Amino acid sequence: MKIGFIGLGNMATAMIGGMLQKGIAKPEDIIGSSKTETTAEKVKTKFNINTTTDNTAVAEQADILFLAVKPIFFPEVIAEIKDAVKADTLIVSIAAGRNLQYLKDAFGRPELKLIRCMPNTPALVLEGCTGVCIGENVTEEETEQVLSLLRSFGIASVVPERLMDVVVGVSGSSPAYVFMFIEAMADGGVKAGMPRSQALGFAAQTVLGSAKLLLESGKHPGELKDMVCSPGGTTICGVQALEEAGLRGAVMKAIEACVERSKNM
Repeated sequence: MKIGFIGLGNMATAMIGGMLQKGIAKPEDIIGSSKTETTAEKVKTKFNINTTTDNTAVAEQADILFLAVKPIFFPEVIAEIKDAVKADTLIVSIAAGRNLQYLKDAFGRPELKLIRCMPNTPALVLEGCTGVCIGENVTEEETEQVLSLLRSFGIASVVPERLMDVVVGVSGSSPAYVFMFIEAMADGGVKAGMPRSQALGFAAQTVLGSAKLLLESGKHPGELKDMVCSPGGTTICGVQALEEAGLRGAVMKAIEACVERSKNM
């Protein structure tokens, strides 16, 4: 099985790294294309895979083809490769705002097997979260094949297409919001006298540990929050300050804005 990537940016290289590290694929099984020779050579050196600047060459060889370019480049890339893709190739798009009907219309080949997914940047450290939407021509066996690849760098779950824009908001874009929260925590520590590097380390580890506790305990986040809040203690005073500043509402508005943008791209 040959796995192809059109686009070799951060997300594609994270995915390639996960597949190789988990033994899901071998270097000789992967081929990728990039816009520049510099990027192609850099990725080839890092992973020992075959790379090129010829998108058509990748499309012709791939059994599973990941479209890993920015959404604005989809029209030109698809126009370039649509006649080169094999009829039984699984085409996996990782672009926001490009639904299955868009892909079907752009390729103009109703027999093609199309999958839409949205990973996020924690895939870079094999802790990604990917929402997956399956096209009508894709079999259960093919679905599991793609999920296996996506799970090599985190978790992956199938969702109906009507929720894919929500996936963008809740997981695709939300690492940025989490980084803002960590930065703000560190700023608070610096204001109180802690060196920045130490404050960032404390804040980041606390977010990491809290997320792990939530996932492994299966408890509601509200219950876990209450476990930290002693009567009349320091934590409940901080919680009150966050509530008064509108933390919950601000986060919900951020997700809503992101979802709406994804719907209208």
